[in-house]
Amino acid sequence: MLVTVSAIEQAYERLRGAVSHTPLQYDRFLSEKYQATVLLKREDLQKVRSFKLRGAYYAITQADPVQTSRGVVCASAGNHAQGVAYTCQEQQIHAVIFMPTTTPQQKIAQVLFFGGDYVKIELVGDTFDAAAQAAKQFAKEKQMAFIAPFDDPNIIAGQGTVAVEMLADAEKKQVSIDLVVAAIGGGGLISGTAAYLKEKQPNIKVVGAEPVGAASMQAAFDHQGPVALEHIETFVDGAAVKQVGAQTYAHAKRYVDQLVTVEEGAICQTILELYSKQAIVAEPAGALSVAALDEIKEQIKGKTVVCIVSGGNNDSSRMAEIEEKSLIYQGLKHYFIVNFPQRPGALKEFVSHVLGPDDDITRFEYTKKINRGTGPVMLGILLKQKNDLPALLSRIEQFDQGYINLQQNQSLYSLLV
Repeated sequence: MLVTVSAIEQAYERLRGAVSHTPLQYDRFLSEKYQATVLLKREDLQKVRSFKLRGAYYAITQADPVQTSRGVVCASAGNHAQGVAYTCQEQQIHAVIFMPTTTPQQKIAQVLFFGGDYVKIELVGDTFDAAAQAAKQFAKEKQMAFIAPFDDPNIIAGQGTVAVEMLADAEKKQVSIDLVVAAIGGGGLISGTAAYLKEKQPNIKVVGAEPVGAASMQAAFDHQGPVALEHIETFVDGAAVKQVGAQTYAHAKRYVDQLVTVEEGAICQTILELYSKQAIVAEPAGALSVAALDEIKEQIKGKTVVCIVSGGNNDSSRMAEIEEKSLIYQGLKHYFIVNFPQRPGALKEFVSHVLGPDDDITRFEYTKKINRGTGPVMLGILLKQKNDLPALLSRIEQFDQGYINLQQNQSLYSLLV
């Protein structure tokens, strides 16, 4: 059965005071960029900097008290764990939290901060799904309450309270919403949000955004049911889920109008824009809904759009990688293997005659080869304008006809860059 409006409103009443009523903010930069009225639902300003607190708090308070007296168990890539940890500290309930070994250190530290002495962390497996399997088995053995990250009616109802606030604030601002974009990982947020919006205002279009490397809801739509992806990219860790739930799939199939996938580079560019233009710190999954606007820009001209910024738990140590991916996505940064003549002056010749006046070498790795006329160099080059690339490629080919463009050879790129 699908979660009802009354169930979501019941969750909203239970969560009053326990979670923050996050703002619905007009964004001038995005509005001008897309020729629309763009509003941001700022769940990055939630108490644990993510919407996940809503579902976690509500599910724990609705769980069997006999089981919760023994403690609770959950699996999470980070934000759900923080919501569980915060709730357990407040409710004085012990929790064992299973997290993938790939979880950013910043999120692990935050879980310990929010949970204090009430939380124990177990790092298991390379993906959320591996951690979830271990968590479920542990909960069964210990007869503890398992707090699902997304595929649970109470979780979905809790996440749906985002939409309750959204419509209430829109009414206060006298704004009529045309379209709402939400990120999809396991599907809890979009399930609760879409269920409430579509029952209250069916004219609102709901769009779900997934990273290209982990489009598990699109796979479920294609197969008429949840299916496990063979491989997922974990960069957008908050949305890196191999298989959506049966319940979240049913809600999305009923209520979601459109699914879009977004490249990692576009998400990274959005993270940097949100930070530099609006001083918003968004994690990759948190920026996903805003990055998706580029995929639907023709649909939203002249419309009022809400993007749910679902989380702000971004590890500062990842910023160099985020900037790199953004530059590559924009067509400004490129990597090559170029054979240089092993003689004095070869590098000077390359810099003088191959590089453009505004090009910059960001990486240069060379090892002299004994008894050979040439030696391979791994080069990173940063362009000022992406339109400068064709001329650069032409000059590189004149310098070395056998050069390799690493962006066209993903195996070598993954190995060397």
